[in-house]
Amino acid sequence: MFTNLTFVAKCGPEIASVIEDLGKLRIAVFRDYPYLYEGTLDYEKEYLQIYTKVPRSFLFAVYDGTEMVGATTCIPLADETADVRLPFEKAGFDINAIFYFGESILVPTYRGLGLGHRFFDEREAHARSFGTYKMTCFCAVERAEDHPSKPQSYRPNDIFWTKRGYQKEPTLQSTFEWPDIGQTQSTPKKMVYWCRPLHPRP
Repeated sequence: MFTNLTFVAKCGPEIASVIEDLGKLRIAVFRDYPYLYEGTLDYEKEYLQIYTKVPRSFLFAVYDGTEMVGATTCIPLADETADVRLPFEKAGFDINAIFYFGESILVPTYRGLGLGHRFFDEREAHARSFGTYKMTCFCAVERAEDHPSKPQSYRPNDIFWTKRGYQKEPTLQSTFEWPDIGQTQSTPKKMVYWCRPLHPRP
């Protein structure tokens, strides 16, 4: 069905060449529940600059022709922003031993092809390649169970993440802010972290 898919992997400064594509994809995918993100490309291009400044950062993307239809990123936790590092620092983790996974996003049409697993495989392999990281983690937004915008068909990714070996750590939380759909002002959102040990390659 999808015969024109190509894969792109970039590190550090190389990511600058696809920042606009990544920003557009994030706005499109994160518009859906549970993020309900009212994004702008100007903000995205500024926000994503961090990846271009860190040599060990990594992006893996899927294109259908010239359109980015899926992407995932990761970066050493020590190079992330203070609000991402803080819960781990407070809990006494060695942040130099942790790799942080950013977005893992796909246009809905391309889901169910195994690309979600591919994204985790690529990020874990990248983190493992340095031989010094002991854990990987990511965070996910938590919305109220009775949120008015929650679709009846909504299914969280918890089962998928658990099968990948990740464990939800409710004691590790951050608060991020962004405007919900139809809003102009950012509001705080609770983000909870999921973690797993990064085992050496057998």
